[in-house]
Amino acid sequence: MTNQLYFVFDSHCPWSYASLPLVNEIAKAYPDMELHLWHAAHYAGKDSPSKNLIDAVKSDSLVKFSKDYEANLGRKKNSQIAANVMSWLTNKQPQHALNVLNSIMQQHFVENSDMDTPSNFEDIMTELKLLPPAKAFKDKLSNDAQQILEDIGEIQELIRMRSFPIMLLAMGDNAVLLDHSHYLKHPAKIVEAVKLELNK
Repeated sequence: MTNQLYFVFDSHCPWSYASLPLVNEIAKAYPDMELHLWHAAHYAGKDSPSKNLIDAVKSDSLVKFSKDYEANLGRKKNSQIAANVMSWLTNKQPQHALNVLNSIMQQHFVENSDMDTPSNFEDIMTELKLLPPAKAFKDKLSNDAQQILEDIGEIQELIRMRSFPIMLLAMGDNAVLLDHSHYLKHPAKIVEAVKLELNK
């Protein structure tokens, strides 16, 4: 029986950014667990997180936002290319997906890169010696990204929840929703919650 973790996120979503340390802790504690990092492609150049949202994330978690990022909150966000890159990684290079996601979020929230043009991804891809296809760098969703959105829809139907981030632990035919909100200030403690579920 393979244990799997499904993380539904948007690379430009502050709550997803706050939840990523939990995924990192689970991956570190359970290196053989299969990770499914599914990009929800919420930000499509039409809106941006509000200052109130950023303040709430800072209050409830340990993540940091750069002053430059906060100064540019009014600038509309577009995560479509990141969704394409992550969907390609999920399908073709899953062993690199978590490292790339950490890098994308670091670049976006700390180094204030919009991460919405192909050039924004060059350093990450070069460092990891990755060569995504040209379709991954288009500003419309690839077929792979669209398929992941359909898969996300199925999970949302299953758990009767439309919002994200979502952390779902699957153990064979059983699945449990991990309430990430309890662990945002103590990411390592989610490992205890996972252990309890796996030992049931």
